[in-house]
Amino acid sequence: MAIETAVEPTVGNITGPHPGDVIVTDNLWKTYEMGDQQVHALRGVNLRIRHNEYVAIMGPSGSGKSTLMNLIGCLDSPSQGKYWLNGHDVSELNDDELARIRNKEIGFVFQTFNLLARATSLHNVELPLIYNGTPAAERTARAKAVLESVNLGARMMHKPNELSGGQRQRVAIARALVNHPSIILADEPTGNLDSKTGDEIMGLFDELHAKGNTIIVVTHEPDIAEFAHRIITIRDGVIAGDHASPRRQNQSQ
Repeated sequence: MAIETAVEPTVGNITGPHPGDVIVTDNLWKTYEMGDQQVHALRGVNLRIRHNEYVAIMGPSGSGKSTLMNLIGCLDSPSQGKYWLNGHDVSELNDDELARIRNKEIGFVFQTFNLLARATSLHNVELPLIYNGTPAAERTARAKAVLESVNLGARMMHKPNELSGGQRQRVAIARALVNHPSIILADEPTGNLDSKTGDEIMGLFDELHAKGNTIIVVTHEPDIAEFAHRIITIRDGVIAGDHASPRRQNQSQ
């Protein structure tokens, strides 16, 4: 059963993770050097996301949402500030340490699916387990189980070009789930799908959240953000809004 968590705006300084926190940032900055100019993509972001929350991060192009996603996903390191993921301080890890954290703690779902074209669904889902050295028999069993959980048991030996867009995204979601990560981080997960298929994928995220998964969706589309229970809006590198989604408020009435 899903654990309901209250939405508390994340303003002011944050001193570190509390029990039940999955993501905590404290005064997080990301600054890029552009010749003799400094561009501040993030400006002191304070954020707290708890276990089993379903959060959308929204913002227009250039707002800093992609930069925040890259930091949360351990794809980049902050220029200043602290970031804890599932209790681990990952702010100052090197590239190899970040890669290990990404593999263990984060399940990625991308707009473009990022599947190996010549590999079956089963092999695509096995990849994270191959990278971390899981024995062959165990990784095959786990990959089959998670493909069954997203209703692709009958398609596990199919390659991406033999699948619909929605089925390919389900393979990507199964790959994200196979390592039992702390969070599922989805970047514009419906961007390459028609509206009906997109709604089906968002319905699957609803099911995953109900099973106890922590989900973060990064999007610029308000109708996709409203599937989440909490919407965080980024503008000009700072958090401009943090509130319960209208959809969630309507469900609770």
